[in-house]
Amino acid sequence: MRTTTLTFPELILIAATRGMLGAGLALLLAGRLTRQQRETAGTILTAIGLITTVPLALEAFGKSEVR
Repeated sequence: MRTTTLTFPELILIAATRGMLGAGLALLLAGRLTRQQRETAGTILTAIGLITTVPLALEAFGKSEVR
């Protein structure tokens, strides 16, 4: 079994980046904004979510221990 210990700030960062990724994808799929606004906002939020999630995930998996 693997266990991972995260600090509270690390947990908040992971949750926030996942939220940005989800919001970006939701904007890309939603129909309330104009197409241009939706694509711009969705692309930016998705990119930020992906770019920040990858290093945080690598750090979190690097901390896991086999027990």
